[in-house]
Amino acid sequence: MNLKATELRKGLVLIKDGQLQIITEYSHHTPGNWRAIIQVKTRNLQTGQNGSFRPAAGEQFEVAYLDKKKCQYLYQEANGNYCFMDAETYEQFQLEKEMAEDKMRFVRESDEIEVTFHETTAVSIELPPQVVLEITEAELAVKGNSATNVKKDAVLETGAPIRVPLHINAGEKVKVSTDTGEFMGRASE
Repeated sequence: MNLKATELRKGLVLIKDGQLQIITEYSHHTPGNWRAIIQVKTRNLQTGQNGSFRPAAGEQFEVAYLDKKKCQYLYQEANGNYCFMDAETYEQFQLEKEMAEDKMRFVRESDEIEVTFHETTAVSIELPPQVVLEITEAELAVKGNSATNVKKDAVLETGAPIRVPLHINAGEKVKVSTDTGEFMGRASE
């Protein structure tokens, strides 16, 4: 499907220069009786690089059709790529390490997550805003060090490092923000 530059909106995914680009910001400004100024900021879904361009008002763009599927994370290969399985068809596929590495630090083996596909190629993964993970290692708290909001180093069951309050110990389950990687509280499970 093709759209004119004036019909573009934030969140649409374009096929530009053979790459999938998601629109992160869109502004359409008409100063007085001058011609329209359209500014589009994008992020490349394959490489993660940000870019921007100023199209003419009548310029046409191809919009990509994306499909989201529930998939199960299986394992990480020796080359660093992540192996997943489609929950409906049981087909296995890989995501390159560079595409998913920052989000995969919050995913355990056999967890189910949402994967975005363009045609038959996986292009990105989406995690819930927060996940519940167990603390496997935590530094010991020092007595008398609790006058302020002091935090200590800990390690999640996925191997990701995190800073937690002094009262959190190994073996406890905590809520972690998948956007920032920060401690959000104890899990009530």
